[in-house]
Amino acid sequence: MAAEEGKVPRPGQEGELTKGRGAQYNPTNPYLKKEYVVEHLEGLDEPWEQKAATQFFREYPKSIVNEVNSPDLGLMYSMNPYQGCEHGCVYCYARNTHAYWGLGAGLDFEQKVIVKENAPALLRTQLESPTWEVRPIMLAGNTDCYQPVEAKEKITRRLLEVLLQYRHPVSMITKNALILRDLDLLTQLHQHRLLHVNISITTLQEELRQKLEPRTSTGTKRLQVVRQLAEAGIPVNVMVAPVIAGLNDHEIPAILEASAAAGALSAAYTIVRLNGAIGEIFEDWVQKAYPNKAAKVLDQIKACHGGSLNDSTFGRRMSGEGRWAETIKALFKISLHKHFKGRAMPPYDLTAFTPRAGKQLTMF
Repeated sequence: MAAEEGKVPRPGQEGELTKGRGAQYNPTNPYLKKEYVVEHLEGLDEPWEQKAATQFFREYPKSIVNEVNSPDLGLMYSMNPYQGCEHGCVYCYARNTHAYWGLGAGLDFEQKVIVKENAPALLRTQLESPTWEVRPIMLAGNTDCYQPVEAKEKITRRLLEVLLQYRHPVSMITKNALILRDLDLLTQLHQHRLLHVNISITTLQEELRQKLEPRTSTGTKRLQVVRQLAEAGIPVNVMVAPVIAGLNDHEIPAILEASAAAGALSAAYTIVRLNGAIGEIFEDWVQKAYPNKAAKVLDQIKACHGGSLNDSTFGRRMSGEGRWAETIKALFKISLHKHFKGRAMPPYDLTAFTPRAGKQLTMF
């Protein structure tokens, strides 16, 4: 039944962690006045039972490339072939965007994934616009473009084919080894100096990864991806992201050492920020996953954001502030200097862009 105006009761903190999922429930969607709940004869309402299987929905947007206006990221574009993500990373900032589709930021985000089938055609149209301005496109800026469904859909691969045809620069970020499937295209993009690859390595603790990022490639596998890409000459940056005080901050030196040994050219980090519904989702998760240190973890996250789980202020939202944030920054800086001295990502060639590549192709 639908519950008018009221919030669905939040699950208790007791109980085992649901394996294979990051979020353990769906928080209330702020854009919906009604929610589905199960009504018992006793008059108690409980959250609507979630199906275990992932569902996929087809969407046909009118554009696929979005301009990034954040001063934290610089001038670039983002492009997302999927909305929602099977990886189930409990901390993912993109969870909040699922509410705009009338879905939940929790389990819905990882169980109900929207597939943008027409993304390659849209990209081609946008690149052929006479007003197009060449800047690197981040693939993807919201959800992982190599999440498991990509193995079947191959939308990311088709986007890369378009980018290669038009000689357009692209920056990729993923935590899935599926990226190696497209090594042929990545190699060609690199030959034209059009590619940067970012591999996210959050933890090398497998027990933590299974709870924190349940459907991602292992940390060991991601290091293998770095090595294989580097051996192919492809420039790789490693993202230690997010750093979560009390859970993985102590791993920074080990991750940077292993990444440098694998051939990465640079590294960066961000501190976790639990904006919107993610704070509620993460708090529920950490109470269930690590009940003995949940309070410490939450307190240290708050210490990095002025006493709150989130700080959305540009300039400090990704790096945090305060004693804990400064300690993390110093540890990263020392480790980066030790293992990455003299290394750097190469510049893009923004002059290689061929704006009429599609029209030239039709002539033949």
